[in-house]
Formats: sequence, structure tokens, C-alpha cells
Amino acid sequence: MWTHRHLLGIEDLSAEDIDAGLDRAEHWHELGRTQDRKASVLKGRTVINLFFEASTRTSISFEAAGKRLGADVVNVSQSGSSVSKGETLLDTARNLEAMRADAIVIRHSSSGAPDFLAKRLPCSVINAGDGTHEHPTQALLDAFTIRKAKGRLEGLVVAICADITHSRVARSNAILLGKKGAEVRFTAPRTRMPVHAETIGATVRVMPRLEAAVEGADVVMMLRIQTERLAGAMMSTTRETAAPSGSAHRCSHAPSPTRSSCTPARSTAASSSPKKWRTARTASSSTRSRRASPSAWRCSSSSSGRAARRRGRNGAP
Repeated sequence: MWTHRHLLGIEDLSAEDIDAGLDRAEHWHELGRTQDRKASVLKGRTVINLFFEASTRTSISFEAAGKRLGADVVNVSQSGSSVSKGETLLDTARNLEAMRADAIVIRHSSSGAPDFLAKRLPCSVINAGDGTHEHPTQALLDAFTIRKAKGRLEGLVVAICADITHSRVARSNAILLGKKGAEVRFTAPRTRMPVHAETIGATVRVMPRLEAAVEGADVVMMLRIQTERLAGAMMSTTRETAAPSGSAHRCSHAPSPTRSSCTPARSTAASSSPKKWRTARTASSSTRSRRASPSAWRCSSSSSGRAARRRGRNGAP
């Protein structure tokens, strides 16, 4: 049974809490597939979606869920709030308190913003992503999806690939899967792997080689490049990073009767289209890219070498 007033992070939940949430989600999952798709469990309640970061899927998901459960939903974005005029988060919290909201769903670029509101407001606070800290609702959704596909979480091997350093999704998933007894493998270029990554979750293993990380994995989770968090970071360009992303896309789709792929990789330059993928692989072979990305992530180098040899045999330049 769920007993928490707030949902601020997976770290606050026990394995039993996770099971209770996922079991309850099964019921509402079926509701979303009925013709009516309406319930009255939140009738008379007011839910405020407070998004200080750009969002499409998360904000729409919370709005749709609130309305389907009968709540009055109010959407507030940073551009449509007084934050653009200099209002602080504390000012916003006091205004929301005066409105007597029953629950606030907040996404913010600063880690700890949901906890800040939870300590100052009488209503429930749900973390929809705070900086590079956590994204608990995404982790619960991923766990729900994996459990639906695999029938369990315990004993699974889940590989999480790409930008680990800046990903709150990777952090929350590692914590949740560790609590449920799944092995988590982190793999990323050196510039995108946090120091002491093994301490993030109870079962986290850092594996420098992408091929080794996905070998034998039950689930491969691809993370997008967190371009909005890269200001001032010592990292390769998005174009160069497209090569590891493309390689991860290829490795995650290697023939396997039991492997599932979760959360498709996205970046400005990387795409699953063959033309852009070939461009990305070409960029990865440059000297600058070899310095930026560890050799373990040059998964496409062997195929590039074969292609070069074929061109040589055919007399192509």
C-alpha cells in the first residue's frame, strides 16, 4: 500500500513501495484502454503542473492522467509565469499555497527544487525531473514497461547506454532496478561517465566496452544526449557523439530472441536513418573524434574497416 505524501525520488522508496505503485498502475493502465477512459478518484481535486523546463511527453502525460482521474488540471510553464519577470521559486510556492492546490507536479532545471517546495507547501509534490538529480516517474514507467515485457524485474540484466553523467533518468533507473534485484550496466564515453558511478545504485557495474555491456543483456536502454546541460562541459560535439549513439542503436538491435530495447536514443545529429548514420560513422573515424571517444565505443570501426577494404578492391577512392 502506498503511504507516501510526496514522490521526490526513488531513493525514498522501498522495494515494497515500488511493487505497490506498479501493481496499482496495472489497474489504471487497463482504464486507459477502455472506451470511457474516465474515473472520479480525483474528483474535486486540483493538480498544478509546474514546468520550468521544456517538455512535451511528460507534461501531456500528467495532464491526461489528471483529467482521466477526474482532477481539475492547471498547466503552468516558465514562459507563462511571473518567473520571467523575476519571481523566485519561493514566491511561486507561496502563490501556489494561497491557491490551495492538492498536488503539484514540478519539473525544474535545478536539482532539489521539488524537495524545496515539499518543505514549504502543505500539498503533495511530485518530481517530474529536477536537474541531473532524479526523474522518479520516468523510472517507474520504465520499470512498468520492463515488467510488462519480461514478467519480472528481479534477476534481469539492464544495460544503460550514452550520457550517464547528465541523465537523471539513468540515476533513477539504476536506483530502482538495484532495489528490485536487477543488474545495471553503465556504458558511456569517458566524458559522459560520472566519477564513482558504481555508487549510484546497489547493483551498478561500469563497463567501458559497449559491446560487452549489451552482450547478454535482457534490456538495453538508450539515453539521448543531454544538450541542454552541456554548457561549458568538456565534451565532443553533437555530430561526433552521433557515432557512439549510432553504434548503440546498432548494438541494441543486434539479433537476440530475448533482448528488449527501451527509451530510444535521440540527438540532434544522430538518427536511425541510414544516410545520417553513415555520416555519423564517418565523423567518428576522424582524429578528433578518436580523442573524444574511448576506443571501446568505436563499435562501428570494424564495419568501417570492412567497407574501406571493399572500396579498395573495387578501385573506389
